[in-house]
Amino acid sequence: MTTVRATKSGTGDAGTGGSAARGRPSLTERRREATRYEIAEAAAALFAERGYEATTVDDIARAAGISLRTFYRYCPTKEDALTPVLTAGVAELVEQLALRPAAEPVTRAVQAAFAASTAGARYAEPGRTVRLIQVMSGVPAIRMRWLAAARAMQDRLAPVLAARTGRPESDLETRLLAAVLIDAVTVALEHWAAGDGREPLTDVSARALALLRLET
Repeated sequence: MTTVRATKSGTGDAGTGGSAARGRPSLTERRREATRYEIAEAAAALFAERGYEATTVDDIARAAGISLRTFYRYCPTKEDALTPVLTAGVAELVEQLALRPAAEPVTRAVQAAFAASTAGARYAEPGRTVRLIQVMSGVPAIRMRWLAAARAMQDRLAPVLAARTGRPESDLETRLLAAVLIDAVTVALEHWAAGDGREPLTDVSARALALLRLET
């Protein structure tokens, strides 16, 4: 079991709001992000329905309604197509955690944020999502990108945890807590998918977080 002490700052019970507000992306960048996600959604659906090996880049481009040239402009390889899907779930978790009251214990806050971030239809009817996670964890090239995406999400989570605990982002304990939480979520998702989604995902995540014994 992992024990990480998360000291509260005691600075009130309003939401932390996360890191400093960022400027709104330009219209061009928003269109690029929309295209990236359309490609990712098309790839995710095909991988879930046909399997990774049976899906070609041509298939993904056709399903996304783009040319091969456009596909390769956004994705150097087939496995890169899923990057937005790999990051979206954890990004939502980070955003939801930033909205939780600062005085709320870390375990309770993370569980509530996880429940909110997985409340959509994708998890309510999990067949496709289960198959997708199985592909993501079972195909080495995609798994490497999933782990890299999780590492990037640790960097996004650290400022939220720093605001909650009153510790610097660069503090060893802050960075370790971010790594432990992201790993717990990743393992919980893989365990849930390995069981074909039969156990409620929130129950799986609660068990994973309980094993960490986060101290507040």
